[in-house]
Amino acid sequence: MNSLFALCIAITSIILVVAAQKGQYPLSSSKDSEAEALISSGWWNAYYETKNISSDQYCRWPGIDCDNSGHVVGISTAEFCSYPLSFEQLNLLAFPHLTSVHLGGCGLVQTIPTQIGALSKLTSLSLSLNNLTGGLPPSLANLTKLETLDKSFNRISGSIPVEIGKLSSLNYLDLHGNEIGGPIPSTLCQLTSLKTLDLSFNEINGSIPTNIGNLTELVYLHLESNKIMGTIPFSFYKLTNLMHLRLYSNQISGSIQKEIGLFTNLMRLELSNNKIHGVIPKELGQLTNLSRLYLYSNQLSGQIPPELGQSTNLSRLNLSSNQLSGQIPPELGHLTNLSSLDLSSNQLSGQIPPELGQLTNLSSLDLSSNQLSGQIPPELGQLTNLSSLDYYFKLIDLSGNSLEGHIPIDFGLGASASFCDLNLSHNNLSGPIPYSLVNLDFVDLSYNALEGPIPLEIWCKFSNASFLNKNLVYQIPTKEKHQVYIKIFLPLAVLLLVSVGYLLLYKLKSNKANPNQSLATRHGDIFKIWNFDGKIAYGDIIEATEDFDIKYCIGTGGYGSVYRVELPSGRVVALKKLHKREGENPTYDKCFKNEAKILSQKRHQNIVKLFGYCLHKHCMFLIYDYMERGSLFCVLRYEHERVNVVKSIAHALSYMHHDCIPPILHRDVSTNNILLDSKLEARLSYFGIARVLDPDSSNQTQIAGTRGYIAPELAYTMIVNEKCDVYSFGVIALETISGSHPGEFISSIIRRSTAENIILQDFLDKRLPQLVDLRVATDIVRVVRIALACLNPNPKARPSMKEVSQEFLVNNPPKLSRPLHNISMSELMN
Repeated sequence: MNSLFALCIAITSIILVVAAQKGQYPLSSSKDSEAEALISSGWWNAYYETKNISSDQYCRWPGIDCDNSGHVVGISTAEFCSYPLSFEQLNLLAFPHLTSVHLGGCGLVQTIPTQIGALSKLTSLSLSLNNLTGGLPPSLANLTKLETLDKSFNRISGSIPVEIGKLSSLNYLDLHGNEIGGPIPSTLCQLTSLKTLDLSFNEINGSIPTNIGNLTELVYLHLESNKIMGTIPFSFYKLTNLMHLRLYSNQISGSIQKEIGLFTNLMRLELSNNKIHGVIPKELGQLTNLSRLYLYSNQLSGQIPPELGQSTNLSRLNLSSNQLSGQIPPELGHLTNLSSLDLSSNQLSGQIPPELGQLTNLSSLDLSSNQLSGQIPPELGQLTNLSSLDYYFKLIDLSGNSLEGHIPIDFGLGASASFCDLNLSHNNLSGPIPYSLVNLDFVDLSYNALEGPIPLEIWCKFSNASFLNKNLVYQIPTKEKHQVYIKIFLPLAVLLLVSVGYLLLYKLKSNKANPNQSLATRHGDIFKIWNFDGKIAYGDIIEATEDFDIKYCIGTGGYGSVYRVELPSGRVVALKKLHKREGENPTYDKCFKNEAKILSQKRHQNIVKLFGYCLHKHCMFLIYDYMERGSLFCVLRYEHERVNVVKSIAHALSYMHHDCIPPILHRDVSTNNILLDSKLEARLSYFGIARVLDPDSSNQTQIAGTRGYIAPELAYTMIVNEKCDVYSFGVIALETISGSHPGEFISSIIRRSTAENIILQDFLDKRLPQLVDLRVATDIVRVVRIALACLNPNPKARPSMKEVSQEFLVNNPPKLSRPLHNISMSELMN
């Protein structure tokens, strides 16, 4: 018995020792399996092979976060991406301590593995911007600690599993941009911590769950562009924390209840393209934070409530394509922040309230296709008479009504008139055509009762289709119109030929009187850099400009004036002459000579060409190639093809930084210093403060350049390098695409949360045509993405201009997987 007892004790001791040993080494074993899984995935091979970091130091690899025990708790591809990746390469079961997985934008293929449900400690899972297919695995329900789930922009199909209601900690759910069908499960409304729910741009059908009112913490609700039917349930109006409500492009019916007035935090309400009927509730006027109200393309009837005039933060109001009747309430004139007002295609009657003339921030006013009558209030003319420097394209469309009386002469007056389109067609307007309309960008006056002569300048500027009226004079066919052109310009051409002949005779006589002085010696070779004292060239310039007569002046800068000069050979050039007073200032003198020196030594197709210069002490000027379209600052407000302009400037700066020895910094890259020729080819100009980058110097300098384009680090480092030009280029690129200086946006991108609310489509210039060409849209996305990288607050994180230039030389960038209105600026910043 004693021997048996001793044997039991021995066996028990052995078991305890083995158990102790097993308990002593599981930590090491777990870490080894994590390391093995990371290495075998191959995702990080290129990194630790090239950086000489051993495979057992995986906590130092990019995108890997470890806890204090050395366990992997986070995997992210934000810092690297070996595109494309596959879930089959990475054994997720080897990482039981994972709390965060962010694998966005790396081309992940195949389906979401079911074993992902074993990562019970996960709090954040992001698989957006990939090519994942198949359905959402029900095993996701095991992730009860999950707070963020983002699987947007994939090709996920199937339906939302009812098990999703078990994710009780979830506060962010984003599944938009997939192919998910079926109804929204009622169990989803058990996620009472949700603040963001985005199921937009899918194939979801059925109705909105009746228990959606349980989601009282919701701030952002996006269900747009699906196939949702039925009415908005009454419990919906319990979601009083909502700031964004977007249900547009569905098949929702029913009416908008007066309880919508409880949504006092609402900033965006977008219910357009549905089957909503009934009246617009007056309670919408209580939403004083509302900035966008889109109710267009529904079946709304009744009158526009005057109470809408109380929503003074509204910037965009679109009620078009409904069945609204009655008069336009004058109270809408209180919405002075409006940039767009569209009431078109309704049954509105009565007169246009003159109070709409107070909406001086409007870029678009569309009252077309209604039953409006009476005269056009002259106050509307103020919409083309703004003196602000921030010009925007304007549209005023009053066509398809029963308006009468004369056209107000105020249309076409003012600084911003040349940016305005005016459509008054299909009305009963009478009287003459005001001459002031010649200043507008587009006019359509057809199908009215106008009478009298068409001012010749107006008739020549706009097409015949703009003047289809019975009683207008000069309504003649194109052939006769051409005859009028001939009658006008033929005498001018004859006079010009006679003048040229007289000039040739004069020159011939002059040469005979001085046979030893050749024409080349007399005038010098203007297409070479002049290195003499300028006496000969000075005489030629005096003759060509009539002693710098102001009629030849086409612009004035800080220290010089620019003249358009036609040389004896017929070549037209631009001449920049230093003002006499500034010429006596050593600083301006230095800048002028610096520009002559740099441009005389450098040649590039996207840098303005210097033909010659004169540095005489009594007269200093530079002669450039003449750029017909002027500066980008002016032209970008008219032209639509802008991507090539950005590319040209990138190539010019790349040449200066990387192909010139030593490198040259421009230091004043701005829209004023980018010139365009007749073919909209861009040239970088003004090198007055440019400097050579000295590798053996600290390159400290005073702040120089144009405000709004200067790199922020110059304010505290005073050290100039090529990354300063890179920052300025980023500003130029965004300004070219958006149509205005992006100063406010640049200030906001430091706060990523702000950038998340800015949609790329909204950032683009509204004058750009609808982008139906995928290639053009892809180019615009590429420009914005590169520009944002160039604006990085950390200069070292900005790309070089050579990298930017080479990126633009790639002819086949990755194609877009979704439209521009589904891309946020924050995505392009990553």
